[in-house]
Amino acid sequence: MNRNARRGGLGRVNNQLDEQYYRQLLELQQLDFGLVELTLYLDTHPNDLQALQQFNQLAQQRQQCAHQFEMQYGPLMQFGHSFSKYPWQWIETPWPWQV
Repeated sequence: MNRNARRGGLGRVNNQLDEQYYRQLLELQQLDFGLVELTLYLDTHPNDLQALQQFNQLAQQRQQCAHQFEMQYGPLMQFGHSFSKYPWQWIETPWPWQV
């Protein structure tokens, strides 16, 4: 049996996901963690330009990583998809219970 005959679909070999799937998923999780931490930090430090630049850089990396993952393995939930202007804009918008 050749290698392609054993493939079971998107990134699957013998009905198990390949190593690349787990590496890319871990990278996405690490980027998401960084984005959540920076979001919390920027909520209390909206004028920290360096942190805002880092947030935007991670958001861009996450977008590229998610696109690569989705092209190979299918759709993901989105997070860190949007960028922010200076200063941090999220604290200027109403909270859900204020709407």
